[in-house]
Amino acid sequence: MKSGIRGLSVVITGASGGIGWATAEAFASEGANLVLHAHRELQDLQRRVDACDWSDRAFTFAGDLREEGANEALMDAAAGHFGRVDVAILNAGIWPPEPRPLQQMEVTRIREVIDTNLVGVLLGARAFLRQLQQSGPREDGYGASIGLVGSTAGRFGEADHSAYSVTKAGLCGLMRSLKNELCRLDPYARINLVEPGWTVTPMARTALADPELVPRVLATMPLRQLARPEDIARALLFFSSPLLARHISGQVLTVAGGMEGRHLWQPDAIDIASVHSRLDADPTDPNP
Repeated sequence: MKSGIRGLSVVITGASGGIGWATAEAFASEGANLVLHAHRELQDLQRRVDACDWSDRAFTFAGDLREEGANEALMDAAAGHFGRVDVAILNAGIWPPEPRPLQQMEVTRIREVIDTNLVGVLLGARAFLRQLQQSGPREDGYGASIGLVGSTAGRFGEADHSAYSVTKAGLCGLMRSLKNELCRLDPYARINLVEPGWTVTPMARTALADPELVPRVLATMPLRQLARPEDIARALLFFSSPLLARHISGQVLTVAGGMEGRHLWQPDAIDIASVHSRLDADPTDPNP
């Protein structure tokens, strides 16, 4: 089945990370022209690109996307190189692995997470919209597309990572707002969000090394496995396809093995006898 991706110009932020690189490979396999962004890992990203047989269709770009100018420069460079920007995958983000209850969370951590995961994405989307306003819709009717990368933390929350959860929940609000703004610039433009659960990426490996975490994570999923970066990449590719997802906008696709929530307690942490005793307690007793 054809995706319609061949020849489209695609910007991928955070392309040096696990999901970002898998997304670059997925789009490259469909014949896209790529602009791959990295913040600090540009040399490593460039080496990986140089080793690929699609390197002639890709160039790399370094920038701190928390800054307004870096987002504008990224989209300007992409449009200058390929003539326009058709797809923006706004994937760059951070997840501090150290658990920190909110009452102990430093304001520097809060601001860094929000600036990177939310403000940076807002600025990236704005820069993309400005490019779309300049270029106008494609003549072939292939609508522009924005792909956002959320998290199940934005849906279910994540204890000790509240700042991260806030940013990923905020992306849903951004998507639902922009789906109504995009079509003013391009009647076929779309925006959608892929919501990964636990995914085996370099960013998550520290946490996943905890032998107690994986069983707790899998206890919430009917599919007892962790996602791979390519699982998320394929979902982003689908949403970006002007053929496969032509009439889909403002939607969230959760790629998390059927996750239904968070597993908060191990069985041995629950006092069953105490729970049963309270079933028969006087409902008017404030301390049953």
